[in-house]
Amino acid sequence: MKEKIKKFLSRFSFKTGVIVLALCVPCYILAFLPLLFDLENSYRAALWFVFFGLAKTFQYTGLTIIGAEGLNRLKKWWKNRKTTKTE
Repeated sequence: MKEKIKKFLSRFSFKTGVIVLALCVPCYILAFLPLLFDLENSYRAALWFVFFGLAKTFQYTGLTIIGAEGLNRLKKWWKNRKTTKTE
């Protein structure tokens, strides 16, 4: 089952992987946002559970789509971005 899921996710492009990976950021924000408001603990816990779970799902799915080569590509881009800003 695990290999079948990996094979399915590997068909997606690098760009799709980056988009899916970026979707985890709003989910993390929505997971911790209810902590600022005066809600019942059960509502707060349910919202945190749903959005934190979605964030982790997007994160691991995006990393699976990108793969090891994609991570090296992102690291290289990030490093080059920093060096071009300082010049």
